[in-house]
Amino acid sequence: MATPERIIQTEYSDEMQKSYIDYAMSVIVARALPDIRDGLKPVQRRTLYDMYELGIKSDKPYRKSARIVGDTMGKYHPHGDASIYDALVVMSQDFKKGLPLVDGHGNFGSIEGDGAAAMRYTEARLQKVTEECYLSDLDKDVINWVPNFDETEKEPEVLPVRIPNLLVNGAEGIAVGMATSIPPHNIGEVIDGVIAYMKNPDINTSEMLKIIPGPDFPTGGIVANKDDLLSIYSTGEGKIRLRGKVEVEKGKNGKQNIVVTEIPYTMIGANIGKFLNDVYSLVETRQTNDITDISNMSSKEGIRIVIELKKGADVEAVKNLLFKKTRLEDTFGVNMLSVVNGKPETMGIVPIIRHNVDFQFDLTTRKYNYLLKKEREKKEIQEGLIKACDVIDLIIEVLRGSKDRKMAKECLVNGVTDGIKFKSEQSKKDAGLLLFTERQADAILEMRLYKLIGLEIDALRGDYMKTLKNIQEYTEILSDRGVMAKVIIKELASFKEEFNRERRTVISNLEEAVVEEKPIEEEDVVVLFDRFFYGKVIDTATYERNQEAVHKEFKHVIFCKNTDKIAMFTNKGNLHTAKILDMPQGKFRDKGTPIDNVSNFDSSKERILCIDTINNLKGKKVFFGTRENLIKVVEGDLFDVSKKTTSATKLSDSDEVLTVSVVTPDDTICVYSDKNYFLRFAVDDVPEKKKAALGVRAMKVKGKEEIAGYVVLHPSMAKKVKTDKGDVNLERLHITARDQRGTKH
Repeated sequence: MATPERIIQTEYSDEMQKSYIDYAMSVIVARALPDIRDGLKPVQRRTLYDMYELGIKSDKPYRKSARIVGDTMGKYHPHGDASIYDALVVMSQDFKKGLPLVDGHGNFGSIEGDGAAAMRYTEARLQKVTEECYLSDLDKDVINWVPNFDETEKEPEVLPVRIPNLLVNGAEGIAVGMATSIPPHNIGEVIDGVIAYMKNPDINTSEMLKIIPGPDFPTGGIVANKDDLLSIYSTGEGKIRLRGKVEVEKGKNGKQNIVVTEIPYTMIGANIGKFLNDVYSLVETRQTNDITDISNMSSKEGIRIVIELKKGADVEAVKNLLFKKTRLEDTFGVNMLSVVNGKPETMGIVPIIRHNVDFQFDLTTRKYNYLLKKEREKKEIQEGLIKACDVIDLIIEVLRGSKDRKMAKECLVNGVTDGIKFKSEQSKKDAGLLLFTERQADAILEMRLYKLIGLEIDALRGDYMKTLKNIQEYTEILSDRGVMAKVIIKELASFKEEFNRERRTVISNLEEAVVEEKPIEEEDVVVLFDRFFYGKVIDTATYERNQEAVHKEFKHVIFCKNTDKIAMFTNKGNLHTAKILDMPQGKFRDKGTPIDNVSNFDSSKERILCIDTINNLKGKKVFFGTRENLIKVVEGDLFDVSKKTTSATKLSDSDEVLTVSVVTPDDTICVYSDKNYFLRFAVDDVPEKKKAALGVRAMKVKGKEEIAGYVVLHPSMAKKVKTDKGDVNLERLHITARDQRGTKH
């Protein structure tokens, strides 16, 4: 009989909260954040373990990345090949990791943001440091094993990493509602810090910073706020100010060049290209006239970006401008967040080292318990073999007189002699007193005859003495924490000796760059826009020389000051502004730039209905007419705002602006519908309202009749509107009041 269906009633919000928390914790623990013990995210841990399992060691040939990715995904990490390959690539990049864990062969990307080749083209293997410091004791029962996603394999809960990888390689990850950002550090300094903590567990952050002075980024550079590091490393949160290294070199003809030789860690990737563009922008917007050229000469040997200066340029002023206005000086946000005992926790450098030291003691305890167990098993066997050598004739007699292995083993272990043929009663009596252990009996039965050679017996006794010594040593290590600490320190010192490297990042206190803003010399200019809103700025002299061509080739010609801002009103009711100084200024025949490039206007989403300058709008009225028959006038001064984009008028979701125009008291407004009804009235009939207010009705319409357009008529202006029944001369329409039916034409 089938079990009846049971409906569980629960509060929807409670169920959503519980489900979301479960999802968030799954992302935090199982994907995005590193474990404090080995400093690895699950995808990194699984990839390294899979390479270990496949035997792709540093002294073995490279294997295809696709094989590693496929094997990892099939066995341990079923979240897509892209995440696994990305992790593999990052672990091989020496410009991202202080200590690369994977030896990549092929195109694994570049510091300038080039992506790695497809996984079918690249190859990889483990680095030597990964084998020795991250995976070496996996066979000694030092960590716990958990089932994989489908419970067909076992995977390590954590790797037996012997150094604080969380500090050495840092970490970056975005979880749900939290993120981690830990800078990389120098492996030698970190090891010294661990040793110092083991010798003095009461060490404070200030004392630790004398050993680990700060982050050591693989890209070098300068940490410019040394005094802030104490707070950052105490709390685990803060901002590190990074600055690239620059040198001044002699150029041609007595000129000087500023050469960037090291970049901030935050600049790696596409931000190098952005830095070049930012320098171009400084020149285009006339924030400096001292830079004549910039070229990126970086190669595999290192970063080299050359900024050429004009003769007599103020080098220090240009350097300060680069630090202030580009990413040559940047901030690295620190949030030392990791998974501690299954929960996310932010902590300073000393607690991180404390957790790592506790982990090292746990690893070492389990390792030597395992080794001690193995040595005791070996001792048992060795004692049995030595004893057997002393009575080898009797054992041979037992073996020859037994019918099978079981009978012989029963005699060796329990002294059972029934059924065994002996040469004498004494032999039978002696055989009953052998009493070997099960393990010893198996070793004796499997022993080869050459072991009976005198030298082999001496070697066996030597091994036995060595085993006794090992047992004594391991027992001492396990029984005395101080002795165990010395073992860990000795191992750490050997790692430092083999894998240490020179510090790359300089830790210093540098004053913030100060840029003296040169007062802009105000001058009259002419802004030109074609019908596609490609714009440029020319001086008045150029305009006067090309006046006829200007008005022939350009739709909008605006006379203004170079300190003014362009105002663009769109059909979506928005006002976008752009500084005239941000627009290219030059010769009449120079190509303009799209207005999209210097403002927030997006030509794919809205249309410009009116374009002018902010100063030209002051003291004037701006008319708005919408498709849904609403009109109003707004004071032009209200559009002088600091924002690059703001709302110019309020619209309903279904409405759009049809006309925006600057009006004078002598102007008239003509509105017409799709049913050919026309109404003309004075501007004074249109109420003045605020930007955030809706307009009033322009003309009475009937049924499904819709507004087709508005025309602002200036005095003595002739204007026609085409209808399906012919042209309508608007200036001939009688001026009546707003909100009338109008006349049909």
